[in-house]
Amino acid sequence: MKLIRHGAPGAEKPGLIAADGTWRDLSGQIADIGPASLGRDSMARLAAIDPATLPLVPAGTRLGPCVGGIGNVVAIGLNYADHAAESGMPVPPEPVVFNKHSGSVSGPNDDIWLPPGSLKLDWEVELGVVIGERAFQVAEADALRHVAGYCLVNDVSERSAQIERGGQWVKGKSYPTHCPLGPWLVTPDELGDPQDVDLWLDVNGQPRQRGSTRTMIFGVAQIVSYLSRFMALQPGDVIPTGTPPGVGMGMKPPTFLRAGDVVTLGGRGLGEQRQTVVAS
Repeated sequence: MKLIRHGAPGAEKPGLIAADGTWRDLSGQIADIGPASLGRDSMARLAAIDPATLPLVPAGTRLGPCVGGIGNVVAIGLNYADHAAESGMPVPPEPVVFNKHSGSVSGPNDDIWLPPGSLKLDWEVELGVVIGERAFQVAEADALRHVAGYCLVNDVSERSAQIERGGQWVKGKSYPTHCPLGPWLVTPDELGDPQDVDLWLDVNGQPRQRGSTRTMIFGVAQIVSYLSRFMALQPGDVIPTGTPPGVGMGMKPPTFLRAGDVVTLGGRGLGEQRQTVVAS
């Protein structure tokens, strides 16, 4: 099952993508694709609905972030050995954890905002994990039972604020529009093995990132279990799981986004995103 949220920013409605590719509206069934609808029982009820009985979403409707009401975006850094190397950092012995402010979340095709004076705006294609059931101190063997589904994430990063300003990474990770999610939330049964997802990202049609979750240092089950040792993950929390090599910071010379650049990205089973960088 692929779940979407469609409509104007702040007024998105829930929906799904039928087997024939049509978008169907779920607003007569649930209020939103968010914390209250991501549990196993609720997801099972949605899966039992015949999409043909649902209204069509009008063509050309905007797609919003595929999850609403997000409490926390808890991200993992340096989770691919070759990305750590290009960043000049050692392979971490434990997951590197940081936050993106929930206000950074945007739709999969919304513009990316270039902050005033920014010279080091970077891209990061990632597999996102969406929590469906509260997870606190769960064993790795049980961790995936707490996952509602997966989505594509662009972990947009302003490197000067992230690295050169002192303190924690959150400052360079949290500008508005710097966490595009979607186009859809895909359920675990449809995605299959989360450790077998190819990821790609291009800038202005030029290949930048090519990788696979097969080469993650810490897999999805490890990450969910690890985070749950320190916090109670809640339904609707989103976990970007790290990026493969090919970010702008790692290029020689380093190359970053400018106004007018177009970023496209995708992953097996996760769909595709397309964003244009715009100045304020």
